[in-house]
Amino acid sequence: YIGSLNTSVVRLAELFKPAIVHNAAAVIVVHNHPSGDCSPSPEDVNVTRHLVQVGEMLSIPVLDHIILGRHRFVSLKERQLGFA
Repeated sequence: YIGSLNTSVVRLAELFKPAIVHNAAAVIVVHNHPSGDCSPSPEDVNVTRHLVQVGEMLSIPVLDHIILGRHRFVSLKERQLGFA
């Protein structure tokens, strides 16, 4: 997805489509924060929560959601943000 300076609209069905087509056992979601600050936003956590729920319904677990920043990254799984 390509978003604006501070937001992007994510359609979860489109994110899982390649995983379904390629019969993936699991997925890792990665996106960047162009600002360089890879701190997860409330929206990042909310999207992660929904990704995990959809993955459970499809039997395609979300192993992690990683945010890339300037010379850094954050694992939402490691921080237990959005994962039950």
